[in-house]
Amino acid sequence: MARSDGNCSLSTVHEWESPDYEPLLPVSEKSNPLTRDIDRVSAGSIVRMLQACDAQIFQEEKGNTYKGLLSDQVVKTMMEVTRRVEIILKDPKDSLVVLSGCGTSGRLAFLVASGFNRELKELNQRSLYAYIIAGGDRALFSSQEAPEDDPKLGALSLKKVCEGKKRVLFIGISCGLSAPFVAGQLDFCLQNHEVYTPVLVGFNPTHQARDEPIPGCTFTFRSVVQRMQELAKSQTAFLINPAVGPEAISGSSRMKGGSATKLLLEIVLSAAHAAVFSHAPITSTGILQHMRAYENALDVTYAQSEAISALLEAAGQSLRCGRCVYYLGWGSLALLGLIDASECKPTFGADYKDVRGFISGGYRELNNNEGPLTSLGPEFCIAHEDFLHLVLPYLSDKDTVLLIYTHSDDVSEVVKLASRVREKTSNLHAVYHQADGDTAATVQQDDINRLCLSTLKITWLSPAPGSLLHMWELSTKLLLNAVSTGAHVLKGKIYQNHMIDVQVTNSKLYYRASRLLQKLSGCPQHRCEEALLKAIYRVDELSTGITSSDTATHTRTARSRTKVVPLALVSLLTGCSLMEAESHLEQQSIVREAVAVIIDKA
Repeated sequence: MARSDGNCSLSTVHEWESPDYEPLLPVSEKSNPLTRDIDRVSAGSIVRMLQACDAQIFQEEKGNTYKGLLSDQVVKTMMEVTRRVEIILKDPKDSLVVLSGCGTSGRLAFLVASGFNRELKELNQRSLYAYIIAGGDRALFSSQEAPEDDPKLGALSLKKVCEGKKRVLFIGISCGLSAPFVAGQLDFCLQNHEVYTPVLVGFNPTHQARDEPIPGCTFTFRSVVQRMQELAKSQTAFLINPAVGPEAISGSSRMKGGSATKLLLEIVLSAAHAAVFSHAPITSTGILQHMRAYENALDVTYAQSEAISALLEAAGQSLRCGRCVYYLGWGSLALLGLIDASECKPTFGADYKDVRGFISGGYRELNNNEGPLTSLGPEFCIAHEDFLHLVLPYLSDKDTVLLIYTHSDDVSEVVKLASRVREKTSNLHAVYHQADGDTAATVQQDDINRLCLSTLKITWLSPAPGSLLHMWELSTKLLLNAVSTGAHVLKGKIYQNHMIDVQVTNSKLYYRASRLLQKLSGCPQHRCEEALLKAIYRVDELSTGITSSDTATHTRTARSRTKVVPLALVSLLTGCSLMEAESHLEQQSIVREAVAVIIDKA
């Protein structure tokens, strides 16, 4: 099918803000009007659409429907949280700042906590930041959706990390204000307010916080938020929840939600560090200037949209022919490659081998809580040496390999690895960041340019506020998100702008799947849920045992299933049996095309 060019108008940019636009959905689950046809446009248009969506993060408020990132209330709350971090930095005895989340939020908690602990170490200060991710360290590189639904596990993990501490600033991240794991931690903080000060970071208005009952608990996420709102009046709890617009791919909070999480946390912690170690005042002007530096990073990145489109096209071609995409990175940029790769499996129903990341130094470089995880299997083999041993011998020109580094890294090491890869494939590309005027690695870079099919150089002026490394990281995140998302769009894993092949592995994804079936089929909720259960259990008739089971049981069963949502949708649209639905999908391996044909006939 020929792909068209997509354009968006100003009215489309703001359409999602109307109270009448998908009124039953929270902002984080709405579909973005900018990307309605992302499944039918060219690679260049995909990148332009993603750029327009990302720009909404910094969008000025229009009307009073939602408060944005730049709003007075958000900036004021960020300043208050910054002051709480400052207090702990000045008197760190028996104190801790804990960052916690599920999935992408937990991975970014790790990235940010690790980065700021490194900064403290360089200042001869002891570590003050800890991270928690639902599912433990294996969730840094592999989807571990089930623990996200366990509030008691969340509370226990927080209690364990903070043992012996007398003052804790807890920052819980849940983009949709929905994760039971984080709700359990916030509830624990509220019950132990003499030690814990809770901060909630998310991207929905408080009235859109999830209100479904949590099994075994007397609270919902929304009721926890309501208690925090009361305490916020006395500044004993804090909520930072700007609306940054719907995701480019509906519900894919790894994208804007992840980017906004990263910059919010870094602005708060950077301002606190500057206040303590450089005696810089904490001001609203300083916070806003820092936000504008991140906005500039977005602009600098997308100024390379033509080169990003070419990378996206190459990655998409690899996936379409059943081959793979590999990120070979250095330092924190490599960690962003690992994070991006790990998110493809739950988002697109991909195999872990489809998009993989590797880091120079492996676990030694990461310094994660649990140390090396290689004993858990090949999915957790993340060092460049693992790539050379496990992947390189089988590499072909149909695979896409992307080098990710900065000129602050050991570029001679990049040359050596590039030479090894080039012996096996010509489909080798590089993305690197360089400070303006930095010519130290020019000779080695010339060697890399000769070895690579394409080289994308991003040159940076040093920003007034904020770390240049933080800008490089955000830029890399935006670029990799664009490449992996666009590649899966080209592979046919998206219908309109919905994750049609999403894995139904926790309650959030179960409810998302049910809503998606309602939207695409036009059928009532009860019929969609029936179809979903039939696809999960692979039966044409639901037994009482199935219908009486809880969501946790359904999602446990769904973990071993593939194409659950496509099967349910085909059954709803055609009225056919599951076996017939599977036959439809087998005839057309591209899920989007199979669904499109059936919808056109319906």
